[in-house]
Amino acid sequence: MSNIDRDIDRRRRAVCMQLLGGLAGIALGGSARARPSVDEAAKVFRLDGAGVTYAFGVNKDGQLQSLYWGSALAPEDRFPTPVPVWENSSNETSTVVTPHEFPGFGGGVTMEPSLKVTFPDGVRDLVLKHVDHRVEGDRIVIRLKDVSRAVHVTLTYAMDAATGILARSAVVENRTGNWIQVDQLAAASLNLPYGDDYRLSYLTGRWAGEFALQTHDIVPGSIVIESRKGVTSHQANPWIAISRGNTEEESGPVWFGALGWSGSWRIHVDMESLGNIRATAGYNPFDFAYRLKPGESLASPVFHAGYSEEGFGGASRLFHRYQREKILPGAPAPKVRPVLYNSWEATLFSVDEAGQTALAEKAASIGVERFVMDDGWFGARNDDKAGLGDWVVNRKKFPNGLAPLIRRVRELGMEFGLWVEPEMVNPDSDLYRAHPDWVIHFQGRPRSEARNQLVLNLARKDVYEHLLAMLDRLLKDHDIAFLKWDHNRAWSEPGWPQVAPAEQQRLYVAYVQNLYKLLAELRRRHPNVEIESCASGGGRVDLGIMALTDQVWTSDNTDPLDRLLIQDGFTRAYTPQIMMAWVTEAPNFVNKRVTSLEYRFLSAMQGGLGIGANLNHWKEADFATAKRLVAEYKATRKTVLQGNLYRLVSPQHRSGRSATLSVAQDGSQAVLFAFLHASGMRDPLPRIQLRGLDPKRTYALRAIAGTAAPRTPRQASGAYWMGHGVQVVLAGDFQAAAFVLDAAAGPALAIPG
Repeated sequence: MSNIDRDIDRRRRAVCMQLLGGLAGIALGGSARARPSVDEAAKVFRLDGAGVTYAFGVNKDGQLQSLYWGSALAPEDRFPTPVPVWENSSNETSTVVTPHEFPGFGGGVTMEPSLKVTFPDGVRDLVLKHVDHRVEGDRIVIRLKDVSRAVHVTLTYAMDAATGILARSAVVENRTGNWIQVDQLAAASLNLPYGDDYRLSYLTGRWAGEFALQTHDIVPGSIVIESRKGVTSHQANPWIAISRGNTEEESGPVWFGALGWSGSWRIHVDMESLGNIRATAGYNPFDFAYRLKPGESLASPVFHAGYSEEGFGGASRLFHRYQREKILPGAPAPKVRPVLYNSWEATLFSVDEAGQTALAEKAASIGVERFVMDDGWFGARNDDKAGLGDWVVNRKKFPNGLAPLIRRVRELGMEFGLWVEPEMVNPDSDLYRAHPDWVIHFQGRPRSEARNQLVLNLARKDVYEHLLAMLDRLLKDHDIAFLKWDHNRAWSEPGWPQVAPAEQQRLYVAYVQNLYKLLAELRRRHPNVEIESCASGGGRVDLGIMALTDQVWTSDNTDPLDRLLIQDGFTRAYTPQIMMAWVTEAPNFVNKRVTSLEYRFLSAMQGGLGIGANLNHWKEADFATAKRLVAEYKATRKTVLQGNLYRLVSPQHRSGRSATLSVAQDGSQAVLFAFLHASGMRDPLPRIQLRGLDPKRTYALRAIAGTAAPRTPRQASGAYWMGHGVQVVLAGDFQAAAFVLDAAAGPALAIPG
């Protein structure tokens, strides 16, 4: 094994074990551990947690077979040894129609396999059989092996006690005397029994239109959701939800899951010939060929899957909790997001000490807690054509370096943050002129540019070491609390000429694992620095990157009406804790829509609040409005970011209105946001019935913005607010209101007549 191979393999194992350990091995808030159990006589494995049971077993052919995934079964309920499904015909053999947990491509398998390999002699047949198993704390570990060749697969199942969410992953090991090539590797295959009313929901999009919710009937055939871009992508996100025909926002079954991987990925959903449903998630097999030398192994990403009986709302609240308490840095209690100001829209590349200082002073006056200087501060960076990769302070713009600006920002009571895009380089840069071989490319072929830049090959050890040294030095030399880490293009020409041709496609895995290693090492060296994952907006949002970054940039589209739809889709999969939302200019640059400053604030206050408007254009009244709403946000953000989210009225399907409610985990506070997108013909608005409150507690209603209808009580029981609802007064286009409900001590009061 070469030094490069050995280093990559070591990192991969370390990151995988770190993720699995962090995601599945920590008890939540002192809660009981999940209950894995093994019925040795029946060869059945079972995991129970938070009202969910997952069961599978070893059938008579020695293969792992799915048995059950759904609401919790009684502890005394027992499954018999699984029996392969009888063949339907010679075209639907038992091997094809049996619900396998982790099928290899071989032995007659024609459904989507979890693992496909090629041997040096051209054989591509792999039949995996159970070898042994063990229980380790809250997880079950299964070992499989091919029927004749020394290819071993280790599967890990770990269920979270607090949410019932199952983390699954696989490691394939080459114990043969020669190389093998992994052509396809999934984290898991998940099975659901026959049903004629399954529906699939997933998220698609584009730049400025991320997290668009799609829902379709599952019919015979396959649905493929994927990214081939080397990054998670805007076009699709690695999250799915499978529901039934009777499932609604707050009722009915939902099976859901997301892949923790920030490179090319694929989720493959099938309805097979007998109507069973199978979902397989892992590396994208497109252009994938990972050669393992004897003794080497390859770990899959982790797939996190859950079940809820409380509809899409219940599913997302479970997943939000899991992310906050098991995934994010600082788990189980990540910090609430500080109010942030970013200078990009105010100055673009024209940054200098005087201009940034003036913006910082204005930002501090409205209560901003973190000031971030965006692009243009380094190298020959006057536009997007040059300087990327040269991470040294531009002395023409900052003759005294960054220290005076940072010092002034700190004097104003704010933290200082900086924009970086470490993985990219402009051809017009000192770095590229010195190291043209450092970019991803094919030897002797054109190098396609996007945004005038190329992608550095982070899989290379020298590139990794250069970026670590550069970023470490930047953070050591300056009082920086935050990095906005951008990634503004997808891959092209995915070559790695410095390694042998048979090794080059390791790039798809090695790059991402080195990215994870780089972020983890920077966090270790600088534990107080927080990082945002940005990729031209929401192009890199997934559970892999979320384990190493504190927040994500949801979309470059900051139009407040568009954001309501984007944020609705985002929260189906991901917690508001990490969802950054900015207040920017009107008319908005995306679609020239004009909205009030208050409307823009209320849209953005449903996530991590940021302000990106040009404060030099604001009037005195704008500063007063902003200062008031920033203060209101600070008083309610813990509830908004870390509470239980209820999507009361969805903006999907061009709805004329929308509303969300966030309820604190202890029920002590709730925050209601209501929006009217357009009105006409004096149409009345229905009352908004709240959810998730304690019916026996009294809640006092207070307006942040807007008004409630006359005769609305100032305080009432949770039962009243949920049963009777709140009548919000809204009329016109692009109107918004927000209210806080604070719980009083003691029992609920009677409602005055």
